[in-house]
Amino acid sequence: MCACDEIIAFDPDGQRVQWITKASSSTRSAEEPPHLDSRGGCDSHVTTSDNGNAAVGHPSSTNLDFASHHQVVLNSSKTVNQFPSCDMSFSEYTPCQDKVRGRKFDRNMLKYRERHCPAKEELLRCLIPAPPQYKTPFKWPQSRDYANILTMSFAPRDTHEAQVQFALERGVPAMIGIMGSQRLPYPARAFDLAHCSRCLIPWQKYDGLYLAEVDRILRPGGYWVLSGPPIHWKKFWRGWERTREDLKQEQDAIEDVAKSLCWKKVIEKNDLSVWQKPINHVECLRSKKLLKAPHMCESDDPDTAWYRNLEACVTPLPEVSSSDDVAGGAMEKWPERASAVPPRIRSGSTPGITAERFEEDNKLWKERVAHYKRIISPLPTGRYRNIMDMNAYIGGFATAMLNYPVWVMNVVPIYSNHDTLGVIYERGLIGTYQDWCEAFSTYPRTYDLIHASGLFTLYQNCDITYILLDMDRILRPEGTVIFRDTVELLVKIQSITDGMRWKSQIIDHESGPFNPEKILVAVKTYWTGEATQKQL
Repeated sequence: MCACDEIIAFDPDGQRVQWITKASSSTRSAEEPPHLDSRGGCDSHVTTSDNGNAAVGHPSSTNLDFASHHQVVLNSSKTVNQFPSCDMSFSEYTPCQDKVRGRKFDRNMLKYRERHCPAKEELLRCLIPAPPQYKTPFKWPQSRDYANILTMSFAPRDTHEAQVQFALERGVPAMIGIMGSQRLPYPARAFDLAHCSRCLIPWQKYDGLYLAEVDRILRPGGYWVLSGPPIHWKKFWRGWERTREDLKQEQDAIEDVAKSLCWKKVIEKNDLSVWQKPINHVECLRSKKLLKAPHMCESDDPDTAWYRNLEACVTPLPEVSSSDDVAGGAMEKWPERASAVPPRIRSGSTPGITAERFEEDNKLWKERVAHYKRIISPLPTGRYRNIMDMNAYIGGFATAMLNYPVWVMNVVPIYSNHDTLGVIYERGLIGTYQDWCEAFSTYPRTYDLIHASGLFTLYQNCDITYILLDMDRILRPEGTVIFRDTVELLVKIQSITDGMRWKSQIIDHESGPFNPEKILVAVKTYWTGEATQKQL
């Protein structure tokens, strides 16, 4: 087998994600963000106004003269709208996977466990509290043994155990998700390997619908690994408390679906089997007439995945000129893959993004991350592990962070001008689609740092208050947020976050004080809910 750097792990029901118990540690109150270097190197400095907010200054002046260049008025005597704490019953609240709301939906194909977001009148205007005596998880890499593989795990929101939350507290990527009636929120040809260990997904049902979805997100030549029942049932059937006939029927059905997808079985050993997807569909198209369904999909956009229903068909691979060619183009090995021009850009299949623009973006984000390191000194120390880029574009920020002990969840908003998530995966990175008018599929307090560059320019038609409240929900106490946007938008954002128990500073652009784009760095202060409040 080839070495893989991107894996997706299925764990939709019942399978516990391995985790490490967190030892007791002291906590501290974060009255101010002590780790922020307000100087931002030698190019600019920050002065704090009477109300505790920060203004950006040039070395030769006390405060930046906003009035000459901007429409916004800085009001030092403004009244801050303070957001109250939600009841402790919301301490583990996941808005789009709420178990009470989910009961109203169809149980067929586990539709009730998919995303069902609250209506506008149901949205909360309060801060999700951390439980009493909440402790920050271990710094990385104490929380997990090291391997040079990036794995995206997903599991549904459990009623009895929070598997995704356990994984994220260990410092490994995970999302709330389920194999139900809709596509997974990832592009086609995203993963080198997909793994299911006793994940209880009925792979043989619905005309092979679920394996067809695995085929969609697997790269050409990628592997699917299945361990546990019904594999090698002849040896293990007694311990699985199922009949030989039932297990045989299930494995035979899985084998038939895999064959119809043109997969090749590589090995079956003990209770583990491995199949491989072909590197192209040359032979598959020739033999398809002789095989049973699923047929080839007719959709012209296999990357479309946000609230898109599953289809019982084979996602066609890009055409090749030879049976030895890798569909879509061969990729570099890791870690060279991260900086090499991705095949989707080389082939021109990503409109508006050329190889030259890709190289420029790489250079740009190296400069920006170097600036972040100057103003957020703990960045390379392991203080932050779980990082989210809310508007990732082609993954330049995540690539510039590769030398640090972090991983980045690259989010491509569904309203972006370009669908670039496929490019991000071709760089060996991970990510997901998201509509930021809705809540993100994760538990509260799961990210150490959130990066939002140009996001609120994209979402000006949404009430940004709810976007910021969800950011507060998923950010750990004493976590950091970096905003990049126009001064007008940053001042509007700061006027809201001041009421969310965040401390913030506006800092100059890395190119100097005359750039209209600025940086807002905010820190969520440490606070917890009251133990006397009722908790579900």
